[in-house]
Formats: sequence, C-alpha cells, structure tokens
Amino acid sequence: MTTKVRHIYAAGNTARGYKTFYDSVLEGLERVYILTGTVEGITSPLIEAIGNQIARVTDEVEWIHSPFVNGQFDGVIFPKYKVAIMDGSYPRIWRPASPGVKEIQVNLQSMVNIDQLVDEKDQIASWYEEIFRKSEEAYQAFGEALRIHDEWEAPYIEHLNREEANSVTEEVKALFFGEEQLEKKAKVRRMYLGAATPQGPVDHIMKLTDHLEKRYFIKGRPGSGKSTMLKKLVEEAKTRGFDVEVYHCGLDPHSLDMVIVPEKGLAIFDSTAPHEYFPSKETDEVIDMYERAIEPGTDEVYEEELMDIQVRYKQKVKEATANLLAAKELRDQLNNAYQEAVDQQRLRAVTQAIVSRLTKMS
Repeated sequence: MTTKVRHIYAAGNTARGYKTFYDSVLEGLERVYILTGTVEGITSPLIEAIGNQIARVTDEVEWIHSPFVNGQFDGVIFPKYKVAIMDGSYPRIWRPASPGVKEIQVNLQSMVNIDQLVDEKDQIASWYEEIFRKSEEAYQAFGEALRIHDEWEAPYIEHLNREEANSVTEEVKALFFGEEQLEKKAKVRRMYLGAATPQGPVDHIMKLTDHLEKRYFIKGRPGSGKSTMLKKLVEEAKTRGFDVEVYHCGLDPHSLDMVIVPEKGLAIFDSTAPHEYFPSKETDEVIDMYERAIEPGTDEVYEEELMDIQVRYKQKVKEATANLLAAKELRDQLNNAYQEAVDQQRLRAVTQAIVSRLTKMS
C-alpha cells in the first residue's frame, strides 16, 4: 500500500502570540485522542510511534509539526479513520469545537513516577516560568518585526497600481476556475504555510505542492497585493463550491501565503523570503506583482530607507528566534527530567492499545 504523507503546521509562534488553527484542521473528524498531563518530552515520541505503525495500514497520514521543537510533532491525523492523536499539554490546551466529535482523554501523568521528580519540583517550576517568559519575549519581538514590516510595505502600497493588481487577480481567478461552478458547499481548511521555530522559519511548501498539476509562484515586495489576491481567490473558490486549503502567514495569521484548490490540482503561493522558491517543473509559472502592479523605479527611489527597514526587521526576527531557542533549550531539560521518570513499559502499552483500537477500524 502506498501511503500519502503530508506535513503541516496547525499552530505558530506569531507576532500575535501563540495561535492555532486546530479547530479548522480537525474539522470533520469523529474522534480525537488528547494526550494530557504535564509530561514534556513524552507526547511527541508517542504520537510518532502511533503514526509510524498506522502508516503501514492506512492510505494517508498527516503529521502536525511542533513549532516549539524542530522534528517533534503536536499531532497526527488519519483521514481514513477520521481520527487524530493530539498533544493537549500547555500551551496547546484546547477543546474540539465541532459537534459530535468524541474526545478521548489519555492522561500520561499517571505514567510518570512523581516521587522521582520531587527533588526537582522547584527546578521544574522554574523551567516552566522561564519558558513562558522567553516565549513572551519572542512574541513581543515578532510583534515589533511585524510593525517594521508595515513600514516596509508602506512605499509599495503608496505606489501600487490597484487597477492593475485587481486585473492580475481576475486573471488568476479565470485561470483557476474559468466558468466552472460546483453545486455543493465548499469546505475551507485553514493552517499555516510554515512556522517560526527555534531554528528559524520552516515550511513544507514543496512537499505539499509537488504532486499538483500546476503551481503559481508569486513574486513581489511587501505591500504589492499578494495576500489580498489570495484572500479574493479563497472567496471565489467558496462562491463556486470548490474546496480550498488556506495557508496563513507564520508571522501574521491575518495574512495569507498560499492557497491550494485540491479539486483543480492547483496551488498559488507567496514565493518570497523567508519561503522563496523557484519553478522546477515545466508547468510551474511565476506571477511577478512588482513587475505587474508597482510603479517602476520604486525600489531605487526608496533604496536607503528600505535598506534600513530590512536591517531592523531582520534584527527583530533574529532576536525573536534567539528567545525561541532559549525556550527550546529549557524544554530539552524538562524533556530529560520527564523521560527519566516515565514508566516506558506503561507508555508502550498505551501506544499499543491505541494502535490496536485504530487497526480494528480498517
């Protein structure tokens, strides 16, 4: 059996704090296993173990990556079974909003030898406090970076030919949908294009789009209308009854970076730093919003001002990333403490119990 594997981010360290799209990502599922308890370092290996075993017997697995620790997972979804396994520990605490979803709490706290952690309780409390502080400092720095980004957009917005930008949007709508209309209600699924992580920005754009028939790479500058075009494209898809995957910006959740219309095999995304890519397939096309909709010479006129803005912006992002890294190093210490105190035999038993229950559904 060939298993389709997808990698996404459903939560992010953003300029507006820690924000998630869990409700949208998990919509339509029937059961969600929520791993609870103060158990740093235990949930991701458990999620990975379950995911790898179920991947052998199902046709699709969707990995939800953690923005806190590179290479770790906050969840895994098995669409065939309409089931997800999710980390429910701080700060990921949430409750399914969709009616009819069966929520199964799995308390991992009972698998930890608390007596073994008694001598470290003050240190553990201190680690949690410091993780919170460093995370808040990261969000504040990202917030300042976003305000600087607004400065970066200003000259381009001022010299934006809105009529031409709208014309490009209409062209894209026509390319995507033509005269087609589906007689059904569109499903809209929201997530992040990538995430700000302790190792810098990470995304899975190429893996998410490589199998699609057509990809449009949007080039341009901040403020050249990229996100606005994507928002209008989403509304068009909804109006015409096409399901649509909406990928939000990892820095600003209010902004869009990519749209995929699965039923058409089409993707269009902001292909500028920090997620800059170039066409690699014959069917790939570039849409240059600077060339199409910005007054020629704008870069040159504002060259010195833009250089100063970019330096300040990069410095704030660097500062924020350093704080995320500091928080991650504290998490590593917590992970080690809990890993040493966990009853591995009981953890394996829980893993196999969940796997057994899921495989009986096949």
